[in-house]
Amino acid sequence: MLPSGPYTPTEGEHAIASGLTVRFDGEDGRTLLVDVAKMALPGWHTAVAEALALALGATGRSRTLSSAKGLVTRVRSMLRSLSELPDPPTGPPLLETAHLQSVYNQRRITQKDVYAWRGIALFGQFLTLPPLVDTVNSSVIDYTCRQIGQTRIGQPGYSDGEFDRILSAARSDITALRDRIRLSEAAIGQTGEQEGLEGDKELVAIAESGVVPPSRSFSAHVVRLELASRLYMTIRDLAPMLVLMVALTGRNIETIKELPWEHRILETRAVEVRVIKRRRGNHRWFETATWEIGPPGRELHYPGGLYLLLHELTTRSRNTSGSASVWSIWRSGHNTGLRGIEEHFDPFARELTATAINLAGWRTRHCLHADVVDGTPPAPLAVTGNRIKTTADVRRTKQIGGHLPSAARSNTIPVLFRNYLRGDPTTQEWAHTVVAAAVSDAESSALAAHRRALHVAGGTLNVQPERSATNPHGDTPPTHTDAADTAWSACRDHDHHPATGRSCRASFLDCFHCGNCVITPDHLPGLLGLLDALAARRDQLSEADWWVRYGPTWAAIRHDVLSKFNRSEILAATEIKPTDALLDLVESPWEQT
Repeated sequence: MLPSGPYTPTEGEHAIASGLTVRFDGEDGRTLLVDVAKMALPGWHTAVAEALALALGATGRSRTLSSAKGLVTRVRSMLRSLSELPDPPTGPPLLETAHLQSVYNQRRITQKDVYAWRGIALFGQFLTLPPLVDTVNSSVIDYTCRQIGQTRIGQPGYSDGEFDRILSAARSDITALRDRIRLSEAAIGQTGEQEGLEGDKELVAIAESGVVPPSRSFSAHVVRLELASRLYMTIRDLAPMLVLMVALTGRNIETIKELPWEHRILETRAVEVRVIKRRRGNHRWFETATWEIGPPGRELHYPGGLYLLLHELTTRSRNTSGSASVWSIWRSGHNTGLRGIEEHFDPFARELTATAINLAGWRTRHCLHADVVDGTPPAPLAVTGNRIKTTADVRRTKQIGGHLPSAARSNTIPVLFRNYLRGDPTTQEWAHTVVAAAVSDAESSALAAHRRALHVAGGTLNVQPERSATNPHGDTPPTHTDAADTAWSACRDHDHHPATGRSCRASFLDCFHCGNCVITPDHLPGLLGLLDALAARRDQLSEADWWVRYGPTWAAIRHDVLSKFNRSEILAATEIKPTDALLDLVESPWEQT
């Protein structure tokens, strides 16, 4: 089917509407008007406006209102800082590295290096946009690419005790919210079936119209709020709901604020929701999340169950406000002039930070304190969405044994490790425990392999820690004078191996698993040098390959040889141990990787 008549395409809106005003239309449905003329350094305005038009346009990287505001704020702040210099660059061609260095030095007074330089680096990325890239000196852009204080470690998560207290407080508030709304819904249903229940007729009227009637009492705001809270979620209910949603889903709080009301239930066991992940780059925002619902009565412990409960608690308000997301609450309009159904709204529709979530006040109401360290008085617990998500990621990573590909759900593996796991003390302590246990298991396996090989080839290792009385300097072994020296020990019968009865063809590293092996104090310096060489090989091989190739030898020396010598003998041998342990000579070249 073709349209009748000629087709005239609609003219798209220009990024620069008029003069120096840049319009941004985000993919999240939010808009922004940027007046570049109000920024500092007028000589920069035209070039900055054109660069912003590209950055905020359809092909730019800024796709949401929050990212657009962040870019505009950084540009405005940098121009203001440059204008305050004694010799400011009045235009892009006059910008020099000395100007940026001066701004960096000023910001270091109040900010850490990582944050002071981050503003310079991000401004350097903005300078790569035309027409700025054609006018700014290339050495200036190269200067902003330096790595100064770029190591950023995310905030650590909570301890198990702190996290459990946070979850307990959130669940108690949501339980009270659920009970009061369901009780009111039950009362409305009974009023519809039985006439004469005067106490609930007011609730029926509110439910039918969505309008909370005015009050003539002195504290009218409080009275209306209490009345509305019997049927609707209010602003004070947002904090516990957001906290628990982030904790159970492991998603960023921004994603939770934009959850849609549309969903699909999969065989009564899971709920499927299309969520927004803002930090994935261009055109990679949306992904499908599948959350377990859990058994009845346990909705506060499963992400799918909690989402369906949130959907239930906001249904009445959402039907009134027409919200496109799952969020819809009631707010009193006595200060804003809003009346009637206008008091129902999506708190995050205009922008994600439009409604102040009072997490500090919620923490104070529940008396949440951090763990006591070294007997110091308990400090108030700082409750933030980032730390809650970090704790959820840490717990999930520990539950699956540290397998990062399985643990990385809402982030890539590098982002998960760098921003959430690396700086968390709980993760570090757990990782140290896991590594120590793994090394202990590997050592036990290597020692068992050594004992099995020794059992087949003679049963015991001949270690003679004492020198003979007639030969105190140890020029020759005290016994078995017919033993022939090998790389790190002596062999008393090279022509008859205990396991085969024939001439020995084993590696010198296998001598430590043979009953013909004789070790005296003269061999101790060489053995210590061999241990150093084996330790150096750990940097060249994977842990699994190292334990297979050198683990039994290392375990034999550590447990069956060095344990027979006293501390003074080992310290004396350490001073004269050779740096070349002959390890490269006794191994065949084709055995090395």
